[in-house]
Amino acid sequence: MSARVRVELGAAAYDIVVGVGLLASAGELLRSSLQGDRGVVVTNQRIADLYGRQALGGLVQGGLRARLIVIPPGERAKTLGQARKLYGRLLEAGLDRSGFVAALGGGVVGDLAGFVAATYMRGIDFVQLPTTLLAQVDSSVGGKVAVDLPQGKNLVGAFWQPRGVVADIATLCTLPARELRAGLAEVVRYALIRDATLFELLEERAEGILGVDMGDVGEIVRRSCAIKAEIVAQDERESGVRALLNLGHTIGHALEQVYSYRTLRHGEAVSLGLVAEGRLAVRRGQFAAGKLQRVVDLLKRLSLPVRLRAVDAAGVAQACQVDKKRRHGRMRVVLPTDIGRAELVSDVSPQELEWAAASLAAR
Repeated sequence: MSARVRVELGAAAYDIVVGVGLLASAGELLRSSLQGDRGVVVTNQRIADLYGRQALGGLVQGGLRARLIVIPPGERAKTLGQARKLYGRLLEAGLDRSGFVAALGGGVVGDLAGFVAATYMRGIDFVQLPTTLLAQVDSSVGGKVAVDLPQGKNLVGAFWQPRGVVADIATLCTLPARELRAGLAEVVRYALIRDATLFELLEERAEGILGVDMGDVGEIVRRSCAIKAEIVAQDERESGVRALLNLGHTIGHALEQVYSYRTLRHGEAVSLGLVAEGRLAVRRGQFAAGKLQRVVDLLKRLSLPVRLRAVDAAGVAQACQVDKKRRHGRMRVVLPTDIGRAELVSDVSPQELEWAAASLAAR
């Protein structure tokens, strides 16, 4: 069985389809949303070996033609240089403005492939075939696509909505355990900002989710997508409520940069960001210490990091200063106010961010 979540964006509206075994019918699910029948599938070598043939076959069965393009793995592939190489591959494939780009893989693949689709010939169709939990619940939905600069993450990008998202949760069975756990940090983030009952579900079913129970995993993917779809429909370009989705990401992104994207997975950095920003909220009197403890306990049960042995707190605070969430020279940080509620705060000082980062090294 599958479930559909609609992202209501007027003429740019699209469906997220969540279910088991959906790659085999990807073409049938996506064909009516695309201008043309010719495209490319961008992925990395590991995912190509696991699911490349299945994805191409599923597209062909739906009347679509595509060739596979393999990019290097990891965050270091998200560069303008790699985007330039992809433009050349799209030209070699003969793609015109009726062509499409499909992203098969995790967040890095989706960000880079989406950025290329948004800018190639002033924009061509883009679809998402996410194979990681993080991508299925977060990065494949909402239209944010980007590449990194040496100064920070996702500093060059666009809003380019996919024409459709096909989330085959069966692909999570081959996901390394560390990557699955990293994706769960984003689910905790959704629960914290919008859905106290989802938070309770995570507390109740942590073991089943870690064991990749299809029922439990399908439920958290569907509910996470529904939360993001609702927020994106209200605020596509992050001028208001969508900024709440950045909970855990201000300090999380800074940690990734300080550690050169090598030591921490994105979701692990988000987990640490949730703890640090939660502590800052407690310090400012906006969040109860007992509720923060529930967050910490849940992250621990999901085998996510809540502390670091040592932290370059000053470096983290400095990295926050070039974050794209700044407005008019002021740092905007999302802080939790309750389980299921958060707010955007515009008066957080660099000293407070340094304190919050340093708290991650405390016992």
